[in-house]
Amino acid sequence: MTSAFSLALVAHIAGIVLWVGGLLAACHLLSGRERETAIEVQGSLARRARELLKALAHPGAAITVAASIALLLSKPTDLQQVWLHIKLTLVVILIAADLLLTVGVHGLVSRGTAISAGRLRLTRGVIVLLFLAIVFLAVVKP
Repeated sequence: MTSAFSLALVAHIAGIVLWVGGLLAACHLLSGRERETAIEVQGSLARRARELLKALAHPGAAITVAASIALLLSKPTDLQQVWLHIKLTLVVILIAADLLLTVGVHGLVSRGTAISAGRLRLTRGVIVLLFLAIVFLAVVKP
């Protein structure tokens, strides 16, 4: 492994941890918001969820994508592997889940549009399952 490859791999792993961690933390805050009765606290939790997405999840996603490109440039033969195509498909679904959560949080903060507890549970579950499947594919490379 070259040092450039190792650095790209470290960035890729750190990026995915920030991305998924930020998404899950935002979901957790929003779940707490649903149980809160004070309007001021509800608003504060929604704003903090938005901040987590902006400060952790989205920069983590950008780092992940940039590092992925660097990894593929250093090992272009991986593009011929089926496991990588499955992994990339799951990443696209994770991006869609991120966008749906972001739109929901934006609507909550700007217009007060509620996000149901069921939708939050589903979003959190999808994120966790996608993350586990992506890690499995990256490590096992079936």
